[in-house]
Formats: sequence, structure tokens, C-alpha cells
Amino acid sequence: MTIDTISKTEARMLGVLLEKAMTTPENYPLSLNTAVNGANQKSNRHPILSLDEDEALEALEGLVDKNLAKRVFPGHSRVEKFAHTAGGRLGLNSASLAILAELMLRGPQTLGELRTRARRMAPLESLEFVEGVLAQLSEARLSMRLPPDPGGRAERYAQLLCPDAHPLDEPSPHSESRRADRDHGGAPADPDMLAALIERVAALERRVLDLEQQLGVAT
Repeated sequence: MTIDTISKTEARMLGVLLEKAMTTPENYPLSLNTAVNGANQKSNRHPILSLDEDEALEALEGLVDKNLAKRVFPGHSRVEKFAHTAGGRLGLNSASLAILAELMLRGPQTLGELRTRARRMAPLESLEFVEGVLAQLSEARLSMRLPPDPGGRAERYAQLLCPDAHPLDEPSPHSESRRADRDHGGAPADPDMLAALIERVAALERRVLDLEQQLGVAT
């Protein structure tokens, strides 16, 4: 099956649709306003963007044209919302979609980073399990292996739906923070602590979205 590559903005919007479908299913499918907020949020994103509604809508319509998303009107609502169709279109399960979303939202990462950050979206039992998921994505030509960051030892992985979404030769912000820790005599953060923090942030994001829905901000 041949899959067209997508633009940087389409990659961000598809990553948002995938992420929110798994982390905030009660607020999914997404309205345009909610999708914009998800694309521009400052947590779990690299780089930080500032898309407006016109840019976001153009990207969502591009995904619809590529059969990676669809328009829906839940409960016969007049408000148009968007849902991804990537699982069926790409033939991927929830674990693969979680890894792909993480790579589109934050760029190339190591096995450990992917497991820590993507398991807020889907169960990822071990590093070996994540490696198997990435092997399947690579076979489908949706991901590739990269050499370690300068000064690093662990190989990284990148998605190929939008190869230019993140410069592949650019040190990741995660490795920069790790080097800063070492330079200042600090220890790298424990993966379990990072996972707990990520889960806490995701829970707070869900609460904010719930409040926005109640206040009529995200329609």
C-alpha cells in the first residue's frame, strides 16, 4: 500500500488526533478549536507551534483528502469535528499508532524515550515490545532508525510520514537536557519518574479540556 507523505502541519494535526483519541476519548472527535489548542500546546510538543484556525483547517482537510482523517457530526451536532482514520488506512494497532503519534509530535527519540512518553497513550510493556513495534513500522516504511545523538549511545527512531517534520541530524532537545544535567553534575531523570510526571500532565490536560467543555470554550 502506497502512502503519500504529508506536510509538517498535517503531521502535527494527525499526531494530535491520534494522541487525543487515546488520552482524552471523552472529548474526541475534536472540534477545530480543540485541535488548534492541541497542536499549539506547550507540553509533549517539539517544536512549539502557534497555528491559527485557517492553517489548522487546511491541514485537517489535507488529511481528509489523504484518507487519514474524516469529518464527523457526533449526535447529529451542527458542529463539524474531526477524527483520524489512520488505524485502518495504515493497518496499525493502538501501540503502533501511539509510537507514530509520539514521533510526529516530538521528533526522533530513543527506545527508552518512546516507551516512557508514548505509554500514556497505549500499553507498552517493555523496551523489547517497543522495538518490535518500530520494526513493524519500519517494514511498513513508516519509521527509520537513526544514529545516536552526538555524545549519546542510544540509537534514535524517526517517522517517515513527514520526513522533514524534524531535522534528522539535529540533536534532540531531550539529549540537550541530559547533557546539561551531566555538565552540572546532575543525574539523568528516572524513567519511572518521567512517566509519572507525563501521566500527571496528561490528567491535568484532560481536566482542562473538561472545564473548557463545561464553560463552552471548546465547541
